[in-house]
Amino acid sequence: MAEKQKKIFDVSLFKRLLNYIKPYRTVFVLSLVCVIGLSIFGALRPYVLQQAIDTQIAQKKYDGFIVYIVLMLALLLLEVISQLLFIYYASWLGQSVVRDIRVRLFSHMLKFKMTYFDKSSVGILITRAVTDMERIADIFGQGLFMIFSDILKMGVVAGFMLYMNWKLSLIVFITLPIIIFATKIFQKYMKRAFEEVRTEVSNLNSFVQERVTGMKILQLFTREGTEFKKFKAINERHKKGWLKTVWYNSIFFPIAEFVSSLTMGAIIWIGGLNTVVGQTASMGDLIAFTMFIPMLFRPLNQIANKFNTLQMGMVAADRVFKVLDTNSNINDTGTIEANHFKGQLTFEDVRFSYIKDEEVLKGVSFNVDAGQTVAIVGATGAGKSTIINLLNRFYDIDSGAIKIDGVDIKSMTLSSLRHRIAVVLQDVFLFADTILNNITLNNEYITEEDVVTAAKAIGIHDFISSLPGGYHYNVKERGVMLSSGQRQLISFLRAYVTNPSILILDEATSSVDSYSEQLIQDATDTITKGRTSIVIAHRLATVQQADKIIVMDSGQIVEMGTHKSLLKKKDGYYKNLYEVQFLKAEAV
Repeated sequence: MAEKQKKIFDVSLFKRLLNYIKPYRTVFVLSLVCVIGLSIFGALRPYVLQQAIDTQIAQKKYDGFIVYIVLMLALLLLEVISQLLFIYYASWLGQSVVRDIRVRLFSHMLKFKMTYFDKSSVGILITRAVTDMERIADIFGQGLFMIFSDILKMGVVAGFMLYMNWKLSLIVFITLPIIIFATKIFQKYMKRAFEEVRTEVSNLNSFVQERVTGMKILQLFTREGTEFKKFKAINERHKKGWLKTVWYNSIFFPIAEFVSSLTMGAIIWIGGLNTVVGQTASMGDLIAFTMFIPMLFRPLNQIANKFNTLQMGMVAADRVFKVLDTNSNINDTGTIEANHFKGQLTFEDVRFSYIKDEEVLKGVSFNVDAGQTVAIVGATGAGKSTIINLLNRFYDIDSGAIKIDGVDIKSMTLSSLRHRIAVVLQDVFLFADTILNNITLNNEYITEEDVVTAAKAIGIHDFISSLPGGYHYNVKERGVMLSSGQRQLISFLRAYVTNPSILILDEATSSVDSYSEQLIQDATDTITKGRTSIVIAHRLATVQQADKIIVMDSGQIVEMGTHKSLLKKKDGYYKNLYEVQFLKAEAV
């Protein structure tokens, strides 16, 4: 990795990026043609001016002067047209490539295991998908083609200079190695500076995203001052990173301008003497060379500047490709389309660990008959929610087997498996959209009439209708316009409207008020009939009517049975939990 970062330019990375141009070969070629036109038309103007001065003005002949004027105007017009087409098509190409990479990146991220998101910063992922993408677009709009254009222009200009007057050309060429050497050093240090800037941008995005999301916690615990100091420190590092690039620019460009001015002075002095005394250079040569020198040196300066843009884009591309190369996907190799489940669920000696060698589930085995309602209870960290995550294949088990209707869930396609299982989580996530879209998630097969019918069936239609706009009420980001109980009801309806074969309620009533809880309890009684249901809860009063209760502790099943049978066990784990909760309730 260290060796790779020392490279001024990563050729293999650049080749990989160029592969995304293949669908747009025509536009790419057209952009190159425009670049070539810019170089040739720009270099021809000083040459035509030299011819006009030496053959017309110096000779005091004006019969053909109008031809040179028209030719100059034509070259200028062609240069403008080439510039216009180049800017448009190069930018179009860059945005098209970025669109393709961004679509591929987002598609890739959608397939990641939950483990990846557990370990990754949301802010950094946003930076990869948004900010870094714009830097990649600049490679084509401001970097790659501009560098090629500048190099080509320098080559054409140098050729014209040698053709017109090789002695004056040597004066100019003597100073070129100085600029080239300075450019090489400049590029080396700028790459390091830009890598530092991109790192700090990612850190800044991640910090701000997390603090804005958790603003309520910061204010509740009066941590505004502490977090503000942290923000200032990150922002200061970001500023220092950018100041390094400014410092390098402030050194390089004055040096380049100084050498260019010295060269211009030398040409005027020596060329002027040759014109007046030695007659080895014409007046046209002198004027043309004063035009050629900026055309030769300015592109060299711009190459350094555009190379900065190219390097920033390459650093961004490297970061994006690292995400694309991340192999954290669930292996969706199943071939069975699960169109419907009867609902028989089997766990066979399931072992699982989020962190290697630290098992969360330690040989869990149980069976749920089709249509049964099963409750899973236990202390926090016992492994209850992990069972739900594994059933939906958010994570893959280490060993054992999970079967539905006798078929291993790994044999089923991921989409069909998850389509037949609905989950209501404790922490409800709602998008900044209407209630209707949050319920259907833009599923074209679920109509508004279906949603209204489902809402009436579970008794929350009146609550939704009371909101401004009803089902078209925008709940804003994360559903902040609704109470926690109301958000839970929306989540419950979202699960129910899909008509799942298996319904999972994961702490679904732990954070709602008594009225909302009663609504959910009534709805639960309705929708669990004839449907396999798994209920996870801390409050044991919500699971007493379950057909089976699974009691977990430290990743193992310690008891299993009905509410009544478990209460009969002397010193039973479930009995102790129930009595503790019952006594607390009585005390309240």
